Amino acid sequence: MIVPMKHLDLICIASSKEATLLGLRELGAVHIDLSEASGVSFADARREAADAATAVRLVRKARENSEDKDADLRPLSVGGVLALAADKAKLEEERDRLNAEIRKYSCYGDFDPVLAEKLLKDVAGLRDYVELPEKLPSMRLSKFIEKLDRVENRIRIVDSKLALVDEKLILAEFPSLEDRIKFEAAAEIMSSKGELAVISGWVAETSLEKLRKVASENGWGVLLRDPTTEENPPTLVTPPKFFKPVKALFDGLGIAPAYTEADVSVPFMCYFSLFFAMLVGDGAYGAIFLAATLFGWKKYRQNPGNLVIRSWLIMMTVFSASTVLWGLLSNTWFGAQIPWFKDWPTVQWLADPSYQNMMLLCFTIGVSHLILARLWNGICKINDSTAIAEFGWAGILLFMYFVTNSIVGIFASIPKVMFYVFGVSLIAVFGFTVKPAELKSRGAELGMLPLNIMSALGDIISYVRLFAVGLASVKVAENFNSMATGLLLGADDWYIKAIMSVLMVAILIVGHGLNLAMAGLSILVHAVRLNTLEFSNHKGISWAGYAFKPFKKTKE
Repeated sequence: MIVPMKHLDLICIASSKEATLLGLRELGAVHIDLSEASGVSFADARREAADAATAVRLVRKARENSEDKDADLRPLSVGGVLALAADKAKLEEERDRLNAEIRKYSCYGDFDPVLAEKLLKDVAGLRDYVELPEKLPSMRLSKFIEKLDRVENRIRIVDSKLALVDEKLILAEFPSLEDRIKFEAAAEIMSSKGELAVISGWVAETSLEKLRKVASENGWGVLLRDPTTEENPPTLVTPPKFFKPVKALFDGLGIAPAYTEADVSVPFMCYFSLFFAMLVGDGAYGAIFLAATLFGWKKYRQNPGNLVIRSWLIMMTVFSASTVLWGLLSNTWFGAQIPWFKDWPTVQWLADPSYQNMMLLCFTIGVSHLILARLWNGICKINDSTAIAEFGWAGILLFMYFVTNSIVGIFASIPKVMFYVFGVSLIAVFGFTVKPAELKSRGAELGMLPLNIMSALGDIISYVRLFAVGLASVKVAENFNSMATGLLLGADDWYIKAIMSVLMVAILIVGHGLNLAMAGLSILVHAVRLNTLEFSNHKGISWAGYAFKPFKKTKE
């Protein structure tokens, strides 16, 4: 569900602004819009955090280039790291200048510029007989080279000092730096009116009692009201317990339903698991994902506490297990089949050489996904006449399902009863999408009905991507298998077989590795699209919201 929000205006004594903000941060229940902050203190806090991030990058870069990666690390402040970096920048500038001087005068050899200057004065017309530069250098070429060696040695010393810095001590300061940025932003936004100070934000209804208790203890004035139609409160999604991990997926994608929309986390995770399995399309790849996830669980149990990591591990366990199950149902393992499973009914049904069964499965998944959205809308609007239009759209989607299967030759014809279903559904959609009082403002929507119906047909057809991408993944795996095993054909001598065996293993590892990476990319493109576009369009989810992020201390 999406938790209802209340708009909060909190009033305190102006002299206790800092204490009030500390109390609000400790409460951790109020969302404050900090995006408008731009003051000096806020800018200083951001600059300090940026300096810390720069220091970490400099240390890590130096350690990557260091030969002694196992040396004992030493503590050094951010200022110390930046000072070393500044020294290095000056040395590099001097190195570049010396290199330019050496390139400029190296063609003249290692002559003494002092002696050359004296000779030019004493011997008239010397330049006519000796090739000399227009401007003499400040020292001999050999001296330039010696100085360059010293500068490069000093640069190496600075790099070694940077490589020995323990960046973990700097990283440990990041939460406090982030807290300072937020605190300075909130302090700037908290406006003073005479002897009083006011700050506004949003609080979830589930936290109201806790807020009132803290406000009473601190003597705060609290004004709560419902959001107006013009306001856009933050969205706090609280899925059922088993489906809570999907919030990490929403955060990772940077999406959130608008405050007035629905929480679709349950169907999102269920269908995403199915899409994940079908797009990867190989049980062995699923087993690799599962093994990596189990290793992640092992590392997580050594240092538990990060709920985001836990959520991702739960999701990957579900997604990987779904892929392994799909591998069992389709008997696909690294693009090959296990003889023991060939006679399974599901394997034989999915192995239809015309691929019609697989396309039928995709269209069935698609229409179930879209009809679910329309029925859900209808149930939510059951006390409104527009619910009839939503149920009508479910009937139109069902008719388009039969049309789609007829187009590709899966069904010989469309059952006659479906034409009656389509007619009744069309009347329901045309008659109840727009109320009579809204005809002037929304009447144009009825004119778009034919295009929307054709769009519904396209939405169902769009689910065939589950078959197409999954099949492509399997065929790529099969081709790499054929390429690898073909190396052993015609190899008679043992040493040739040994070389070809090594090449075969290399091809299999590289080929399946690339295929696995492409499978991951297809999940980001296709599985996300089917949920956030096709399904969401029918459900009425715009993903135009922003997540509820209370003003509180940053975790490590």
